[in-house]
Amino acid sequence: MRRKDVRIGLCVLLVCCLGLGTGFAVSSGEKVKFNGLIIGRNGDTLTLKTSSSAKVIIVLTDHTDVVQPKGLLGIRKRQMAVTALMPGLKIQVSGIGDEQSRVVATTIKFSKDDLQTAEAIQAGLAPTEEAVQTNKQNIQANKDEIAANKVETAANRERIAANTQEIENVNKRFSDLSDYDVKYSATVYFSSASAAISADDKKGLMKLAHDAVNLTGYIIEVKGFADTSGNAAMNQQLSMDRAQGVIAYLIQDCNVPVRHIVAPGAMGEADPAAPNETSQGRSQNRRVEVKVIVNRGLAGS
Repeated sequence: MRRKDVRIGLCVLLVCCLGLGTGFAVSSGEKVKFNGLIIGRNGDTLTLKTSSSAKVIIVLTDHTDVVQPKGLLGIRKRQMAVTALMPGLKIQVSGIGDEQSRVVATTIKFSKDDLQTAEAIQAGLAPTEEAVQTNKQNIQANKDEIAANKVETAANRERIAANTQEIENVNKRFSDLSDYDVKYSATVYFSSASAAISADDKKGLMKLAHDAVNLTGYIIEVKGFADTSGNAAMNQQLSMDRAQGVIAYLIQDCNVPVRHIVAPGAMGEADPAAPNETSQGRSQNRRVEVKVIVNRGLAGS
């Protein structure tokens, strides 16, 4: 598990470090095809870091074809939602240059393994500041122990290094979200074992979608949760069903373009809003959290 966390941490570090590259030159009307890593997303656009360390803006349209090759030869293709295009995902882009030296994407491809890695990075954004503080306390405790014993053993040095690295990994996982401001938010609550949205919550989602339209480059983040009733696997699926139900309502009834919604998060029983020991607490945990976020650079422009 720790090795997997280290790999995810390194991927996040790569995403952050790649944001320092140079521009990508493409002429208007020029057809291009290249590989890269998504390092940012703002509404209709992606920021991509290419294999040559150049940075390019990818424009998404209603006609952008997002696919995942299938089989050993990759001849067959599976249609994918635009919501899968998240920071940390390696993709192949085919498109045409526009007047602003951006690339209007006609086709975007990515592998199943690369999508799983990107999803693992996104899941790593969940740790709270409390976890960060706990790790800091562990480091201080190790340092105090060394000072008291006046012996800096190899074991203590390894423990300090491990805790320091863990803090750095958590902070890097938060760094993607630190560049965004939450403009609007809503919480949708559900009955036990249900993914049906109430009439009142539909009104709230409709207002949130209406307000979001006036923002430049907005993204809607949706995370589903469940209480501890039933087994964990069932609750994991239920939290995904709830998140997908909210996304479907935003797209179908609130006219939110699918390219403005990031892949839904299924949190299962994680991060309870209230204790699960009481019926009132469980009712607070059967929820979907919806946030409208905007890149700080766009918000300030």
